[in-house]
Amino acid sequence: MTPQPSATDPRGTVETVFRMESARIIAGVTRIVRDVGIAEELAQDALVAALEQWPRDGVPDNPGAWLMATARHRAVDLVRRRENYARKLAEMGRDLSHTPPPEEPSAPDDIDDDLLRLVFTTCHPVLSAEARIALTLRLLGGLTTPEIARAFLVPESTVAQRIVRAKRTLAAKNIAFEVPYGPDREARLGSVLDVIYLIFNEGYAATAGDDWLRPALCEDALRLARILSALMPKEPEVHGLTSLLEFQASRSAARTDPSGAPVLLKDQNRRRWNRMLIARGITALGRTDATATGAPGPYALQAAIAACHAHAYSYEDTDWASIATLYTLLAARAPSPVVELNRAVAVSMADGPEAALEIVDALTAEPALRDYHLLPSVRGDLLARLGRTAEARAEFERAAELTRNEQERGLLLARADACKA
Repeated sequence: MTPQPSATDPRGTVETVFRMESARIIAGVTRIVRDVGIAEELAQDALVAALEQWPRDGVPDNPGAWLMATARHRAVDLVRRRENYARKLAEMGRDLSHTPPPEEPSAPDDIDDDLLRLVFTTCHPVLSAEARIALTLRLLGGLTTPEIARAFLVPESTVAQRIVRAKRTLAAKNIAFEVPYGPDREARLGSVLDVIYLIFNEGYAATAGDDWLRPALCEDALRLARILSALMPKEPEVHGLTSLLEFQASRSAARTDPSGAPVLLKDQNRRRWNRMLIARGITALGRTDATATGAPGPYALQAAIAACHAHAYSYEDTDWASIATLYTLLAARAPSPVVELNRAVAVSMADGPEAALEIVDALTAEPALRDYHLLPSVRGDLLARLGRTAEARAEFERAAELTRNEQERGLLLARADACKA
């Protein structure tokens, strides 16, 4: 919802409104110019116009609509200038590709359709995963290049290059500004959901740096998931992802101690879990079930697993047998060594650490897990529970060497020291 205009701070109002409305503005303009890069430039032009006019003339009654109308008018002017130029060249005998006529600004009801088209464009599989994430956060999340760089601990120049190359790739490949249908829809939707999930995970458990959590990234991903749920109400996996993120986000306040160090799930104070987010997760999971027509998808299954944790009053009271069963279904639906490792954790609680150790030992030969720090971390935990403390200590130390997150490294070294004691 557009914030109320501020008579005392028009510049702050401009920036706030643009942050909230930029995705819809870019989506609406892309429908006209058919190029996300040009659409973003025109949206920025509208922002500059607002910064010039609002402090002088006052903030309009509907600032979001003002920005949208300004950007669209500039888009229509641009296309008309192209048409005139193309007509003149055609009269000179040049062979030109057809330039589509400008579209009139769409009705308010069409804005969500444009936004959905933009989601599928920024997450197109023709782009690398890194490019999809950067472009999605820029165009849909409203983040600046420096903000994205800080979030992922990479140089600003790297993020800027990813965004520029992504726009050029979309233009060069002539990617249609559309929502796919038919056989392409499921694959393309999977790409969209994966991008949102990757953004959330980087905020939920940072792969590198000094902080274990980056809440702003979690909030951006959750907001995108909620928007997508509203835009695609009949897609069960969209609701499944939203449910999963609601459940995961509900634990955020309990996942670190006052110093910022990680707190393991079994040690978390569940009274600090956010009950409102848990309720939202349950509601979204209900929508998943209501819209599903076949077997549950990977995100729906992960949401069901998260729901088991949310319903338990303590770590020991968790329905670990159901979680192990759900992981078995998930492994069949979306086989992965990481899923198998998570299944081993559930099996260790349901059937004991020895049964789980057999699963983990079989995973040590997996090339994909060779440098994955959670493999020796889980193995260390199982060995410690079996009383094999010297082996457990070695595993925790190896896990500490592999992680790039300082807070996580401290936790793993503390666990290694506990084994020595």
